[in-house]
Amino acid sequence: MFTESRRLRDELRTTHARIAALEAERNDYLRKDRRAGVLTLDAFREAAAAALRGSQRRGEPAALVLVDIDGFKALNGRRGAKAGDEALAAVASRLRELVRGGDVLGRTGADELAVVMPGANLAGARGVAERLVAILEQTGPVTVSAGIAVDGGTGQLDGLMADASAILERARIAGGGRVGAPGRQPSVEPSRGAIGALALALSERDRGTGEHAEQVVALAGAVARRLNLDGEDVERIAAAALLHDIGKVAIPDSILSKPGALNDEEWSVMREHSVIGERILRAVPGLGPVARMVRHGHENFDGSGYPDGLRGDEIPLGSRIVLACDAFDAMTSERPYREAMSQADAIAELEAKSGTQFDPRVVAALVGYLVDRTPVDYAARTAA
Repeated sequence: MFTESRRLRDELRTTHARIAALEAERNDYLRKDRRAGVLTLDAFREAAAAALRGSQRRGEPAALVLVDIDGFKALNGRRGAKAGDEALAAVASRLRELVRGGDVLGRTGADELAVVMPGANLAGARGVAERLVAILEQTGPVTVSAGIAVDGGTGQLDGLMADASAILERARIAGGGRVGAPGRQPSVEPSRGAIGALALALSERDRGTGEHAEQVVALAGAVARRLNLDGEDVERIAAAALLHDIGKVAIPDSILSKPGALNDEEWSVMREHSVIGERILRAVPGLGPVARMVRHGHENFDGSGYPDGLRGDEIPLGSRIVLACDAFDAMTSERPYREAMSQADAIAELEAKSGTQFDPRVVAALVGYLVDRTPVDYAARTAA
């Protein structure tokens, strides 16, 4: 009888433990935002407030980093809610990799994440935010802006959120893709003068390259608008088109001005220009997204390009646009070693390499623009 009673008590304790575990799992599930994989707003506020109170009791500093996805509304409008959810999840995943175990990370808005960092000062919070911005500039799929606020000993979450939000707004107004912090005004969007100066330097280095860039800008802008990209994206793509060959300033004249075809060794040197171009542009505040487009300006849609062998949607859309427009202008321009192609033949070449070298959507948009602009050439081509 005693043995049976003990067995029943053990079973009851086991059942209670299982119920408690299931309840804890359920509560944890309800506290997590399913899209971002971080705490929901309510759960974040509860955990963040507790963390701030703990820092206050210990006399430690604390900081809050507020992160906002640049152009999120336009991304949802252009590619749908699924793309927005994927971008949010990607940013949250990157941020989770950067924060510490005791930090509190949550989703505080449709395109906004926040992390409370107990024990962290301004420098520590800024380091996390700047690494996040840099990583996303290089890897995508989106860029972010961040605002930092530091607790002055009050332990009040609402005050920190308000301060960080105001600083974040200044970062967004300055052009996005940057970090704002107390006592530090975010750098403004690079002036047209800075971009123009780089373009002038390229033109002075090689007049033909500069003129070619201007033609690519016109084509790339037209294609971007046909793909219904927003104004900010069109401007960035135009900048990438203007500066896509900026790395050639470091290429020796013997290669850059060679009248004939390049040999394998010379091509190896020439292929470095996209990486060099990226390094040059990353030195200009706010040009990170443009630098990324320039780096990948010779990636082919099927993965056979360089420098990283990206394929399909892994390649920034701006890079895919510039590649096709660059190729078309090159084909229809006279070179010392060959005559210029007709527009009809160049269009045929674009279509032949659609899906291999070029993005089919980009080719369709570019051909559509060219046909609308000069229908006579297209009619001659189809008649032939």
